[in-house]
Amino acid sequence: MTVAHSFGSLRRQFPQTAEAFSQFSDGGRAAFLHLHHLDQTYSRPRGLAAETTGSPPAPIGEFDVVLAGGGLSLIYAAFLSMRGLRVAVFDRRQIGCGHREWNISRKELLPLYQSGLFSEEEVRRLVLMQYRTGICRFGDGDSYAVSGVLDCVVDAETLLHALRDRCERQGVTMLPFRSLVGYELVPGGVEVTVRSTQGAAHEERLRARLLIDGLGAVSPHARFDLCCPTVGGVMDDLAIGSGPLEMDPEVGEILVTTEGVEDQRQHIWEGFPTVSASGDSKATRRMTIYLFYYLRSESLPAHGPLPLLNLYERYFATLSRYKRGPLRLVRPTYGYIPAYTRLRPMPTAPCDRVLLVGDAAGRHSPLTFCGFGSMVRSFLPIGEGVVRLLREDRLDEESLAALWQEPPSLKVLGGLTLMMSPPLSADGSEEPETINELLNAAFSTLYGMGEDTYRRFLQDDIDGHTFVRFMLGAADRHPEVYRKVFRYLSLSEVSTWLYRLWQLYWQTRPTVIST
Repeated sequence: MTVAHSFGSLRRQFPQTAEAFSQFSDGGRAAFLHLHHLDQTYSRPRGLAAETTGSPPAPIGEFDVVLAGGGLSLIYAAFLSMRGLRVAVFDRRQIGCGHREWNISRKELLPLYQSGLFSEEEVRRLVLMQYRTGICRFGDGDSYAVSGVLDCVVDAETLLHALRDRCERQGVTMLPFRSLVGYELVPGGVEVTVRSTQGAAHEERLRARLLIDGLGAVSPHARFDLCCPTVGGVMDDLAIGSGPLEMDPEVGEILVTTEGVEDQRQHIWEGFPTVSASGDSKATRRMTIYLFYYLRSESLPAHGPLPLLNLYERYFATLSRYKRGPLRLVRPTYGYIPAYTRLRPMPTAPCDRVLLVGDAAGRHSPLTFCGFGSMVRSFLPIGEGVVRLLREDRLDEESLAALWQEPPSLKVLGGLTLMMSPPLSADGSEEPETINELLNAAFSTLYGMGEDTYRRFLQDDIDGHTFVRFMLGAADRHPEVYRKVFRYLSLSEVSTWLYRLWQLYWQTRPTVIST
């Protein structure tokens, strides 16, 4: 099928999505076709390229670190080169380009200047705006307000350009428009083969002491048991007001549902105010709005082909259930967010001299620390660890895996994501409001425990004693909660989750000092 034929066929199948993307004079059609490409390739078996061009790869040079992926993972190249290491970066697209805003709290931005990459003033200027409070609301339930969670809008393009500028000034070798062909462990290092994605498909070879895989969800190493298809982008011309169908520029909507389970999915909205086209945050009518759902990765094929395109079509068809106004898409954002429940073995370094970071590692929080937040929170301790291991020449699989030191609570919170992933049933008999009832029980309990506990829960900073109090409170508000939750888990998963809870309780128990 030709590209033109493919575009025409997809336009007829997904008319609202095609129409929205056609409004972009710069790259709208290409982005629409890229959606189709992601849908076609995401569920394919992962692995490295088996074919080569036939001619020997041209050697480029020797480095301490080769970084695969030039998106947000570029932060590793900037940090490691600042620490005096020889670094090369390659990406199948241009390096250091962004097309969206990211949301985070000011607390989570601390590593950007603690690392020495930015000054406090530079970090302050990265924040386009900060809204007053955030809410979570499920179905017809109450709104549960919390401050200090995902309330800062960070300009991704400015941040990535600044990282790229630091890399260039620090002598990082930049290799845009190259894809990973493969790598081979050799005495004292790893040889990485890349291939041009533009023009003639010639190959090149880089030698390094360490390969860092920051290729994201499409990495050949990425393994995850939970999948979150996500679509949306910056919408303009929203109705302004305080009603649930209106936008309040002072309020971010962290998790919102407008209906129950439909088509065996629980669809969830996110909406974050952002600055207007002129940069004004006071008179803005713009909001970054996402629609997503969770499901087990192995069940993705059962939900039908082309998940992102189908989800975008639903996005435009049901947006009026969430917000009012002309609702004009001015910048799209989409992709698959991989995650791990922590109920199965976690992915680690696949072998000696290879380290996974970002979406390739999938070490996200189940609620609020996807992508950007996870990367910013983890890059400094992992980067420092890489410097140490390179200095000590300890780049074995076990040492690299030990660099990941997650908050203890993630071992428990990861499994809770399955609450939002309805099990597939042959007759579709799942009660439509089950997940909304569970979420209302959970969040009303958190809200009742006080804002500090509520905020810490969303930021993965919860101890075992507090978590047990939360569980008991949720059961008191909704006696059926755990019978319904455990329907979503196998016996093995329930056992693992309870063991993780016991570990969390033991590791975070209060220290009693006797006198």
